[in-house]
Formats: sequence, C-alpha cells, structure tokens
Amino acid sequence: MGILYLAALLVSITGMVVLDRRFRLFFFDRPGRAAVVLVAGVVFFVLWDLAGIGLGIFFRGETSFMTGLQVAPELPVEELFFLTLLCYLTMNVFLGARRLIARRSAS
Repeated sequence: MGILYLAALLVSITGMVVLDRRFRLFFFDRPGRAAVVLVAGVVFFVLWDLAGIGLGIFFRGETSFMTGLQVAPELPVEELFFLTLLCYLTMNVFLGARRLIARRSAS
C-alpha cells in the first residue's frame, strides 16, 4: 500500500505523455524547449518547497499510501513526481488552450 500514491502519480504522468503525443503539445512539439521549461518549473517549485520547509511552513504528511522515502527532511520522493505532473499538466493545458483559441479565432 506504501507505493499507491507514487503509482497514481506515474499513471497520471503517463496520461500527460499520451495526451502530449496525441496532440503534439509540449515534448512532442519542441522537445528541447519543453525539457528546459519542465526542469525550470520543477526546480522552482522544489526550491519553493525547501524554503517553506526551512521556514517551518511545510511538513511531510503521514500516510500509509506513501513510500516513506525522502529526498530531504520533510520532502518525500513523491513530491518530485507531483511537481513534474503539475508542470507537465500546466504546459499541456496552456498549449492546448492556446491552440483551441487560435483555431476559433481563425474561423
């Protein structure tokens, strides 16, 4: 049961990859640029998390659904996958919406 949350995150990231591939939104449109944007977003949010942890604002929640592995004190490994999903989802939604708006404006 301790890997359930990580498994759900991996399934969700896989869904983002499938949507990206199907509609050529992010990595399947411009892979180099996408890698830079995704890494920058994840690094930004990891630094944000570390600042929050250092200030005593963020704490690791206790649940049986998580692996218990930590990257740093109060920073579970699942957080890295969650932040990756968050950034990937945001870029897919942004680029998909931009494409839809452009298509509507053209017609």
